[in-house]
Amino acid sequence: MHIRIGSGSGWWGDRISPAELSAREGRLDYLCFETMAEATISTAQVRARSDEGFAGYDTYLEDRMNAVLPHCIQNGTRIISNQGWINPLGAAHTVRRMLDALGRRDWKVAAVTGSVITDTVCGSQAPILETGAPLASLRENLISAEVYLGADSIVEALEAGADVVITGRVADPSLFLAPMIYGFEWDRNDATRLARGAAIGHLLECGAQLTGGYFADPGVKDIPEPWNLGFPIAEVEPDGSATFTKIAGTGGLLDRRTVLEQMFYEVHDPANYITPDVIVDFTTAVIEETGPDQVRLSGISGKPATGSYKVSVGAHEGFIGEDMFFYAGPGARAKAELARRILMERFAIVGLKAEDLRIDILGVDAIHGAASPEPGCEPYEVAVRVAARCLDRAEALKVGREVDGMAVSGIASTGKRVPFQERVREVVGIWSALVDKTAASGRVEFV
Repeated sequence: MHIRIGSGSGWWGDRISPAELSAREGRLDYLCFETMAEATISTAQVRARSDEGFAGYDTYLEDRMNAVLPHCIQNGTRIISNQGWINPLGAAHTVRRMLDALGRRDWKVAAVTGSVITDTVCGSQAPILETGAPLASLRENLISAEVYLGADSIVEALEAGADVVITGRVADPSLFLAPMIYGFEWDRNDATRLARGAAIGHLLECGAQLTGGYFADPGVKDIPEPWNLGFPIAEVEPDGSATFTKIAGTGGLLDRRTVLEQMFYEVHDPANYITPDVIVDFTTAVIEETGPDQVRLSGISGKPATGSYKVSVGAHEGFIGEDMFFYAGPGARAKAELARRILMERFAIVGLKAEDLRIDILGVDAIHGAASPEPGCEPYEVAVRVAARCLDRAEALKVGREVDGMAVSGIASTGKRVPFQERVREVVGIWSALVDKTAASGRVEFV
């Protein structure tokens, strides 16, 4: 017996067509979508406060489901997705309506909620991992707090017959581990198998990063057809070993190198990768290329999970005012440097109050700042990016106003983009802490 699990996305803005292809031709038992970054929920909470039309779930939910549902229905592929963001129930109801429109009332849709612990955090003395201060110190600026739930509630939903499971905040590997626990009836105390399943999930969670995405380096690591990347599929064995592959004919590359790069992506300690379900030890992994675009993973080991959940806390930290303008032709760099001087003087005149201020010349010093080497030749075109982080929105607005002034009060040949929208955005700071697992529990609700 094997279980075939496909990755449907590696982030919110991921391409949809590779997921549709996998749903149609991948012979999948499960298709899993991962669409959340660390700031997703907090940013969604901020948007919900100002946008009455925002539903609170992944804005591409319907596009993705329209693309894959017909194929998943035809092929009997179950779907697991964290596209619920701050409204898993709303997302589940949307999928329910889509299935009804397809005439499939028999397909069951479940939502997993319970990850939000914002009220609990307000009085918590648990230390913030980055600063050591208690979580309660964020109370005045708190936007939201969510724990990274594990696979348990998803397994519960599958056991109850769910064909589609929509979650909020769940640890990325857990989305993929859940169908293995359910399908193979793994013992929850079997740290070895759970670790192998979590490792498979970790490799699948970022989609095309396993099949050549974020990998190509021209002349160093070339890959075929990088415009046509296929998403990865894992064929999992009952002992937790797996063979990774992709749809034949797609671009990209899947080999030992792509697996190793993704294996260590966002992993602080390869011997102790902590997830809500298990601690994974990648150092014992055996990685074998068994064919073109085919890699087998085995040998992963693990240890029992900790008694804590990681909690991600979003807090308001002011506003960023940002704008950009351009120079091209002879003397472009000199003009950009004079423009930087003009803006610094202007910000002093208008009394800009900024916690941080950057004026970067893109193509010259935007990335490495003062450590940037002198270019080998004079750049023919440059962009000047101006950004300030301010505690007050009115202060952040000064950035765009002063850049606007460069259009006619600046330097010859200033190229200015037209500001069609306000050039200020709220800053959401993300902090981390550990809380006891009794602080939260997933809840399954069918719609």
